[in-house]
Amino acid sequence: MRQNPQTAGRLRPIDLARRHGLSTQAVRNYEAAGILLTAGRTAHGYRTYAPLHAHALAAFLALVPGHGHGTATSIMRAVNRDDPEEAFRIVDESHAQLLEDRRTLQAVERALRDLGPGAAPAPDGASSPGAMFVGPLAGKLGIRPATLRKWERAGLVSPRRDPRTGYRVYDDTDVRDAGLAHQLRRGGYRLDQIAPLIAQVRAAGGLEPLAAALRDWHARLAARGRAMLAGAAELDAYLRHAHDGH
Repeated sequence: MRQNPQTAGRLRPIDLARRHGLSTQAVRNYEAAGILLTAGRTAHGYRTYAPLHAHALAAFLALVPGHGHGTATSIMRAVNRDDPEEAFRIVDESHAQLLEDRRTLQAVERALRDLGPGAAPAPDGASSPGAMFVGPLAGKLGIRPATLRKWERAGLVSPRRDPRTGYRVYDDTDVRDAGLAHQLRRGGYRLDQIAPLIAQVRAAGGLEPLAAALRDWHARLAARGRAMLAGAAELDAYLRHAHDGH
């Protein structure tokens, strides 16, 4: 990528800003971050941008909804330092994350479909068939025991205490709820969002309380996928204009 785009059709910072409803400070910030190539300067020191800068800004703003601000910034920086292979690698990783998020959603839906009516907690001194201590349950989920204790404080799980040892015992319902919480956390949900969903699942014993959340999750993933397509089109346009020198 050339570091000094041609100055034919000079644009002022305000010209770039107005096209996208931005402030001129935002445009300067994007230049400082490497999202835009360095601006030219007039004899009096004022910034001047070329059409290529406009294409770069359009590409960046199109990339953000699908990839996020940080990833979009990394993509543009790679392109602007003439390293398209790195830019493509970052794009590929972002697409791979979207695919992983889709798989996580599918796993949540499978887990919910497998829910039974919900076993009642075993009475003190008794063990349900699927009862587990904190270490084995944490190992099964691939998390730390401290995470399970944090979830307990947030109301996601309610283990009983073994009357002889005082150890936490996670019965069938707790094991189910911990697995559901783990999947929802992987899907980007906060603890304060998960707690009421788990409470509804416990009360209803089925998928219905999560139907709206799952629909929203599907919609968000679809929107990201569509936004990635739009971002790819603008990025391709920027690369073509940069290659052509326009």
